[in-house]
Amino acid sequence: MDPVAKYDLLREHLSKLESVLVAYSGGVDSTLLAFTANAVLGDSCLSVLAVSDTYPESECEYARGIANQLGIPLIEVETHELVDPQFRANAPDRCYHCKTELFGLLRTVADHRGLKHVADGSNVDDLGDHRPGSRAARELGVVSPLQQAGMTKDDIRDIARMLTLPNWDKPSMACLASRFPYGQAITEAGLQSVASAEESLRQLGLRQFRVRAHGDVARVEVDPQEMDSAWDMRELVASAVREAGFIFVAQDLHGYRSGSLNEALDDAQDLGRSPESGA
Repeated sequence: MDPVAKYDLLREHLSKLESVLVAYSGGVDSTLLAFTANAVLGDSCLSVLAVSDTYPESECEYARGIANQLGIPLIEVETHELVDPQFRANAPDRCYHCKTELFGLLRTVADHRGLKHVADGSNVDDLGDHRPGSRAARELGVVSPLQQAGMTKDDIRDIARMLTLPNWDKPSMACLASRFPYGQAITEAGLQSVASAEESLRQLGLRQFRVRAHGDVARVEVDPQEMDSAWDMRELVASAVREAGFIFVAQDLHGYRSGSLNEALDDAQDLGRSPESGA
């Protein structure tokens, strides 16, 4: 099915929902969903931005700007993942605890506003990765209209470009907690160090990358198309990351890939052990 047909299917799915609260982050997925839901449902649609220590303030500011530019009705809520010891412990099901809090809060807001459904921006590509948060979504009845319409990430970007959404080519952004290997505790200081390092690299001109925190070591994953550029300015990269609080800085030769820390889960399963065992 071509992207235009999938977009028609998305609009059909949304119209059947009658009213919806959209979990919005400012990324291209949730922006397409929020923009379309607002166009289809009008006043029966509301988007909600979750403000948290696990997302940089710069991302929240960006999300607010996009919503304002597109006329998307938006409210904000605060989430407090770090008060949950199960989240801080950073086991492989960390996202489950985070999303349980988030979607539970959004469900409460939706009920208060008289909105029937809570929707997130998950797409078909998300089905192939380790995503414990999807279990929380199912348990709390969250719907995923982009996924239901059969949309991949490429479909979403194609449609967003056709609709001239300003963030159609925005690099993917994930929760800052995803920068820490499972079993390494999530702390406010650690999140701030990663956020500071990534903001500095963004200021240097890099677009798609991650700073993975391994204790005192920052492992920088850069999109293969940008790896030569990152290497050419390695002194600036190293200096910026060290200023954020790391002692050692390494560039990953495999480059950026989404969910790279889940590779440890695959390796542990192959060897018949739990990823926390450290063996």
